Amino acid sequence: MPYPLINPTLKTIGMAAAVSGLLAVYIVAVGIYPAFAARQILPPSLTLGYLMLAGVWFYTGWTYARSGSWLNGGIGAGTTGVVSGAVYVSVLELAKTENIQGIFVSLSAPTINSAFFGLSGVTAFIVIPLCTGVLSLAGFLIANTPSRVRSCFLSAFVGILLAALLRDLWTALFSNLTGTRRWASWIYAAGGLTWIGAAVAALAGVAFQFARSRRMDNGGRGGDIGAVVVFVLIAIVIPYFTNAFVAQVMLLVGLYALMGMGLNLELGLAGLLDLGFVAFFAIGAYAMALLSADAPIAIARLTFWEALPIATICAALGGFVFGLPVLRVRGDYLALATLGLGEIVRILVVSDFMASTLGGAQGIVAVPRPSLGDTPMTSQLSMYYLTLALSALVAIAGYRLRHSPIGRAWMAARDDEDAAATLGVDLVKSKLKAYVLGAAFAGIAGALFASTLGSVFPQSFKLDVSINVLALLVIGGLGSLPGVFVGSLILIGMPEFLREFGEFRYLFYGVLLILVMRLRPSGLWPSSLKARGEI
Repeated sequence: MPYPLINPTLKTIGMAAAVSGLLAVYIVAVGIYPAFAARQILPPSLTLGYLMLAGVWFYTGWTYARSGSWLNGGIGAGTTGVVSGAVYVSVLELAKTENIQGIFVSLSAPTINSAFFGLSGVTAFIVIPLCTGVLSLAGFLIANTPSRVRSCFLSAFVGILLAALLRDLWTALFSNLTGTRRWASWIYAAGGLTWIGAAVAALAGVAFQFARSRRMDNGGRGGDIGAVVVFVLIAIVIPYFTNAFVAQVMLLVGLYALMGMGLNLELGLAGLLDLGFVAFFAIGAYAMALLSADAPIAIARLTFWEALPIATICAALGGFVFGLPVLRVRGDYLALATLGLGEIVRILVVSDFMASTLGGAQGIVAVPRPSLGDTPMTSQLSMYYLTLALSALVAIAGYRLRHSPIGRAWMAARDDEDAAATLGVDLVKSKLKAYVLGAAFAGIAGALFASTLGSVFPQSFKLDVSINVLALLVIGGLGSLPGVFVGSLILIGMPEFLREFGEFRYLFYGVLLILVMRLRPSGLWPSSLKARGEI
């Protein structure tokens, strides 16, 4: 239920206050707050740690949206925030008194003092609950604003957050573009944004939301092509004008985008939930390694350009062989069947039975990189541009397929298989085409992966690769071509840029999935057909 707190009572207020207050305590106790408190957003007062705690109470108030009347909901949200803040202060004060750092290592006295925002004693018991009450009330009020206003607010907030978190990326990019870093003092200061920088970032977020709203109002017509052009231009510029690390991250983003476009054919267009998609990625990688590696088990010494089409065909053949027995089932049964096939491939490549052919746990090494003429592509930047070029070709193929008769047959079968069969669509044949083409796209990504890494190991082809590809489609928008790139950039690229937070950087991964499902169920960049309400 999207809005569970209807006509709030003392019982619901108490339960919501206890949950949100203890959640905020948990964020402090397990070390999440200390890990993020060092990153400045608007120095010196606003850090990422403070923002995470504030988000707990803001969302608490948000859940009171549509709770009867404005008066009812406002009183409920504000009261819950105050009580939640009191719970937060009381539990942390008790932790300080009882010294339970042996259980929660991060719950030290300095951390608790920081979590009290520099306040202590009676002042903390008065000021913090009042502030949390205001935050909850603000969440309630914003949740009840018109959808356009609410979207602009959220977009402005995301713009500020991305500008602050990716400070080094933006500074390097614009400094190299303009030839000077003088402008940076206006935008950034002391590790975070200035107020001018925050205003610029907020305006950029609102401008993006405005462009998205115009696209939705126009039914998404022409939006996909324009979006892809913009993404390609940005993708060309950013790695070239930054550094090798950014090129490496963008290379990873491109590989996942290639796989995402393959799964987008299967799931986004044909409605085939494939949880074993990593199998075709592995087939492409191993085919490239066996055909080109300078290793004893290699079956040939082909160049990258000679091995690439063969690796792609091998992955497509794998899709054909796997697809024949499983595509006659539907829904959850199909997901389980493809999951089993993916696990079969993983077990085979690591088994002793295939060790003499595939290298077993030792993998295959000495896979050469591509060459342009006599010049080997040794840098990450050159490999990134190769990945970008192949992604562009695959994107064009995906676009043409989507608007072809077979693409319309896929979408018809996805929406209603019985109706599509009645209209003459051969379900098994059309599904098999989607499965084979999706596998071929994954094979291209696998071949590039093997050549970029210079080796292939079974540990690279676990189930979580399939889950990541599926998640980036959900984030970007099922059936949307630009959505694949958006999802890959955010879900694969963002955690790499946030490595300073250690394992906690994957919090962004989980939180983003939750927020998209709540606020953008059709994805950050839904397909034009969804924008027009045709599906």
